[in-house]
Amino acid sequence: MKSKVYLLLLAAFVLALAGCSSAPSANNGDAAPEFELVDLNGKSHQLSEYEGQKVYIKFWASWCSICLAGMEELNTLAGEENDFAVLSIVSPGSNAEKNSESFKKWFSGVENTENVEVLLDEGGPVFDDYGVLAYPTSVYIGSDGVLVKSAPGHFSNEQIRETFETIQ
Repeated sequence: MKSKVYLLLLAAFVLALAGCSSAPSANNGDAAPEFELVDLNGKSHQLSEYEGQKVYIKFWASWCSICLAGMEELNTLAGEENDFAVLSIVSPGSNAEKNSESFKKWFSGVENTENVEVLLDEGGPVFDDYGVLAYPTSVYIGSDGVLVKSAPGHFSNEQIRETFETIQ
């Protein structure tokens, strides 16, 4: 009985801490981890290419129903004129994700994704660098390259835009 109470208190503490950490901040923090990944067409992308620009990154997986349900919304966001870049990252061969070739073939059949820039994180080192523990996870990077916010779960385009309004 004592251990159940302890586990409940620990879970409540972790949830409370997670709630506190998801509040947007004013770009005070560490630089976002640099990465170099290829997109579905084999073109290389580096985070440093977006220097001076805000960046939204959605980490997701093909098997994640919440991720797939938000794909059309992500496509809309990526196709709009925003003051931030929109990227998405999947991790072929890691966390039960398809291998690269299977993922590319599968993704080519997903509707309403023509604006979605998908970067391939082979084996998941970038997922690890960003501390991704759940799918989807949203990452917000300020124009100064600072990782401002990282939060699991789905966020509407309105919520994403509102978060970027508080980020320099």
